[in-house]
Amino acid sequence: MIRLFWLALASLFLLTRPAFADELRPGYLEFTQKTASDWTLVWKAPMRGGVTPATQPILPKGCSAKGDPQRAIGAMAVISTFQLVCIRPVAGSSIGLSNFSTAQTDVLVRVAPLNRPVQAMRLTAAEPMAEIVAKPDRWQVARTYFVIGIEHIVFGYDHLLFVVALVLLLTGFRTIAIAVTAFTVAHSITLVGTTLGFLGLPQRPVEAIIALSIIFLAVEIVKKKDGERRLSERVPWVVAFLFGLLHGFGFAGALKEIGLPESDVPTALLTFNLGVEAGQLLIVAATMLILHGLRRLQPSWTRPAIRLSSYAIGAIASMWLIERVLL
Repeated sequence: MIRLFWLALASLFLLTRPAFADELRPGYLEFTQKTASDWTLVWKAPMRGGVTPATQPILPKGCSAKGDPQRAIGAMAVISTFQLVCIRPVAGSSIGLSNFSTAQTDVLVRVAPLNRPVQAMRLTAAEPMAEIVAKPDRWQVARTYFVIGIEHIVFGYDHLLFVVALVLLLTGFRTIAIAVTAFTVAHSITLVGTTLGFLGLPQRPVEAIIALSIIFLAVEIVKKKDGERRLSERVPWVVAFLFGLLHGFGFAGALKEIGLPESDVPTALLTFNLGVEAGQLLIVAATMLILHGLRRLQPSWTRPAIRLSSYAIGAIASMWLIERVLL
């Protein structure tokens, strides 16, 4: 049983691949109607995540391409733009991707018919096709962006490790709750402000400082001593709030890459943020549960386990910092 707890604690960071901190790099497939029969299809294929050149859009029945697509290189993606002619209504047909069964990323699909609600769906390796419905569910966009928000905090390893380190540093449910709330409020401010165009910082320095914030918490954990309260322990909500502002810029950068449905920006933004919070709560609960179990079964192992975890977290974050500054 003890070994299982060690394994569970280690899995929170050992599954992280240092080369890529933020693994949420979904593809994006946008299908937009221009006239009664003319449509534009934009396929943004991420350069990692198992998507290959053989992964190509599968068009709805009755649709065909006019000439070759225009291709461009974007931020970590290859963007292909197709001009299509559809000789029949697309409602009831399916849109998707070929050769997508081994992909390790999701693809967000946005279908925008003329004078009708925008539809938002997700393609996965298990479900590479999605049906275009005549009348979309009003909660479709909300569900899609809520799940994307959860995935971003759970699989965006830099944000995950920051939350784990925050829980490892602090003691007491109330203290952790206040710090996590401050982190939430802060990154919500910069996420919303950046997405709506009121705030903005260059993404590369932000990503480097996010890695530095994780290193800071790891060092604080290692230097923690009984009877001595460091700054991060005396005012943890201040530390969490300040770093949360920076992490909010990181969330906004990821959301910018994903894209927002123009007609449902408030819904998508709100549910993405709620998804981030839901994922964050899962991380906090899992970390606290593992520590609680370890304290009950083998109290003497708790301190060494936390210390070992902090060294691992700090080492991973240091590699990210070097990568983001030099590469």
